[in-house]
Amino acid sequence: MDGGREVVALPGEGPSLRFEILGRPAAWRDGRELDLGPGKQRAVLAVLLLTPGRPVSTASIVEAVWGAEPPDNGANVVQKYVAGLRRVLEPDRSPRTPGRLLTLTGAGYALNVPPESLDTQVFEERVKAAQAVRDATRAEAMLREALAMWRGPALAGLNGTFFDAARDHLEEMRAGALEACADAALESGEHARLVPELLRLVAEYPLREGFRYLLMLALYRCGRQAEALAAYRDARDFFSDEFGVEPGERLRNLHVGILRSDPSLALPAAPDEAPERPEPPAPRFVPPDPPHAPTPLPAGPPGLAHPGPTYAAAPAISVLAEQHVAAEHAVWTVPPPAGRWFPGPLRALIIALPVLTFGLATWALVAYIAARRHSRRLGLMAAGHLVLWIAFFAVAGSGDPEQTTWWDGPAFLALVVTMIGGPVQLAIITAGPRPAVHLGGMPNVQLIERRVRREQARALALHHPSIARRLGIGRPDLPRTFDDGGLIDVNSAPEHVLASLPGLGTYHAKLIVLARTAHGPLTSVDDLTVREILPYQTVHILRDVLIAVPPLTDAAPPPVE
Repeated sequence: MDGGREVVALPGEGPSLRFEILGRPAAWRDGRELDLGPGKQRAVLAVLLLTPGRPVSTASIVEAVWGAEPPDNGANVVQKYVAGLRRVLEPDRSPRTPGRLLTLTGAGYALNVPPESLDTQVFEERVKAAQAVRDATRAEAMLREALAMWRGPALAGLNGTFFDAARDHLEEMRAGALEACADAALESGEHARLVPELLRLVAEYPLREGFRYLLMLALYRCGRQAEALAAYRDARDFFSDEFGVEPGERLRNLHVGILRSDPSLALPAAPDEAPERPEPPAPRFVPPDPPHAPTPLPAGPPGLAHPGPTYAAAPAISVLAEQHVAAEHAVWTVPPPAGRWFPGPLRALIIALPVLTFGLATWALVAYIAARRHSRRLGLMAAGHLVLWIAFFAVAGSGDPEQTTWWDGPAFLALVVTMIGGPVQLAIITAGPRPAVHLGGMPNVQLIERRVRREQARALALHHPSIARRLGIGRPDLPRTFDDGGLIDVNSAPEHVLASLPGLGTYHAKLIVLARTAHGPLTSVDDLTVREILPYQTVHILRDVLIAVPPLTDAAPPPVE
């Protein structure tokens, strides 16, 4: 073992030789990295390492390395790079002796690498061995050892369609190993430690439902049922917005099980093991608590999450904040029905006009409302009123007014319907709910304006953080002229401002201030969850008003007044 890497000798080779492509392509002999030459020569080696032991034609190598812009004499260039690789990989070989490691066959060039000398094959074998182990704790350790072989993005530094496809395939292998590792850790009872890591993996692999499934299950086993349900809502919103589909059956079944508190979702007890009495935890420093402070959660091992205090939010606080924000959100998403409500004076005039005009205005008013509401039914009613009024006018304008005929009765009835029935109908169709109003009396127009201002402030903070700092974005406690729509900056807002947020209080505000002071500023609002400062549910429902403005590197003038 050298530098954490196994050294394996190739059959027939004196010195040990091994290859790596789980990161920057490299070759090692006796713990010393070899100089593989120029970038194109390194790319030729990578093509051969992706199909170890199998010949690759010269045309395929040219297409993989150069893509749509091959050199004029591709076969000669490939031959030149192969000769350079032979000098590096087989330095003791005589120029007239056929190569044993990099050979030329009728089908092309082949690199004869034993499985134990190539990191991708070692990685696959370790993953298979770990998946065959029944002990979850041991399987997790073996999978983490295999994942430690990755030194960064696979085939780093190599570009092109061929390498992109190969990189995606290798990344899919890594994602599968990560999911299997998290599954094994969850099975061994490490759900509290896994939550921050699974949050990161869901963000890194949003299309893999497996990570979302494990996150929901881990949250549920931590006693954070509301957060598990919120994670499902996030998954459903993501797949619906991006692809117009619902989550898969496995995720939906887990959601139903969490709603029902299905006992089968609890951690299964180990067979033939008597339950042991847990030892009392060692004394540890805890920040000052309010009378009903949240319960501390066990912190995970180093490297799995950012440092920071670990706390679980009280369910009552989370539910209260969700109800408050949900009420405000409902005003955004459910506008009042168009044209359903008319002010009192206007509605009285609409009802009186048919009587004042002897039914002439009835059809026009109904037609106007039908056009506003795009209602075909009201449009047919307007046409009926028009036909009735025309019938009355035709009868009244023909014949002798001093003589009574049989059609005078229907004509009078038509007049009654348009002049008396019309106001009744208009009174019914103009009745409706008043426009929705925010909890604090703020109408929808002002809410929309606030949201637009928030988005503008977020864009300014993203592209020009120094200007955002000087304008005081996220600092309602400072005098300023720039309206950011009510944003709160978690990196600079004082404790009393953070404590005023719905669902938070002095306790959680102190945690935020302590975390940003002791461990540096937050890079995003999601860091509140990743650092385990606030539970996922609370961050999710406050996301609309929170912002993390990057700090200034140099001293900056105070906010603009």
